[in-house]
Amino acid sequence: MSEGFDIQEIQRLLPHRYPFLLVDRILELNVGTSIQVVKNITVDEPCFQGHFPGIPIFPGVLILEVMAQASGLLVFKSPESYPKGDNLYMLVGIDKARFKKTVVPGDRLTVDVKLLRMRQNCASFDATARVDGEVVASARIMCMFKELPSEA
Repeated sequence: MSEGFDIQEIQRLLPHRYPFLLVDRILELNVGTSIQVVKNITVDEPCFQGHFPGIPIFPGVLILEVMAQASGLLVFKSPESYPKGDNLYMLVGIDKARFKKTVVPGDRLTVDVKLLRMRQNCASFDATARVDGEVVASARIMCMFKELPSEA
């Protein structure tokens, strides 16, 4: 079990950058099985300009994106699962998504992701998001590696 990866390690592993890098810290990593990450929700998030003016609610679709980025970190830190060559890791499916409570500025979103199955270039995960230990969202997500064309 590994713990406490900071933003520099996250940026080394994920291609996302502001404003779309949504994972702030890896709290816990069990290589090949599970990961726990944090997203700190701040009032200056770009999404709050329009979602919704005067009633800032962190969009559910961005919670799902935090889950997908966490799954990418789990796979990237599990070398036996990572394919060789230039690949892009992409979200390809969401099932059983449920949103139980709103997430607002000041909340600390903790996301737990468990690997269910890995086959060749495709993986499925169970993901749960919590604020103060209370479930705010859950989903089953599927991601896959897409080989990038080589430059001629």
